[in-house]
Amino acid sequence: MKFGIMGFSGKMGKEIVETFQESGHTPVLKVDDSHEVMDGVPEIMMDFSRPEALDRTLKICETYSCPLVIGTTGFGEKEMAKLKALSKHVGIVQSYNFSIGINVMLEVIKNISPSLSEWDVEIIEMHHSTKKDKPSGTAIMIKDLLKDAPVHSLRIGGLPGDHKVIFANGGEVLEISHRAISRKAFAIGALKAAEWIMDKKPNFYTFSDVMHSKRA
Repeated sequence: MKFGIMGFSGKMGKEIVETFQESGHTPVLKVDDSHEVMDGVPEIMMDFSRPEALDRTLKICETYSCPLVIGTTGFGEKEMAKLKALSKHVGIVQSYNFSIGINVMLEVIKNISPSLSEWDVEIIEMHHSTKKDKPSGTAIMIKDLLKDAPVHSLRIGGLPGDHKVIFANGGEVLEISHRAISRKAFAIGALKAAEWIMDKKPNFYTFSDVMHSKRA
């Protein structure tokens, strides 16, 4: 694939470029706040940057009619509406977490939570101290499955991302947790999503769609 990357000079952008190149793909458009480097027409666009970059990313996808894989967090209803509008013309894979492990964890929580409906449940998420959004997009995804579960957010050190769900009743505790040990986990998932979306019809997809398709 010839791919474009928004926020290429950031930590996640660098990880994506490295991971994609290791699999033989070529960066032809690299964009960040200060400059843009173009060496060809992108067949797909990647964006794991900031909400403020969304309009620029959407414009690129419209210009080159290329699909989009986007893992930016901190979006509101307005940003999601823009993505849904673009998905009528190009394929989009959107998720707040492209870790394969996290998506398996979400499936586990979805499957077991009905059996634990009378238990107390709380969510703990920890990320690096420079992460701006709180709670994390992943914690929100978990909360959506558990409805009214409280979320506790920590921003400390250089942690790529820890998520834990704790269920408890009067006599026992059940913990489900996931730890990302490097940003490579998200880049690997982004690569799977990019390779998957290339031959798909315009629509709005999630990483769960990618995961289920791989298994099928």
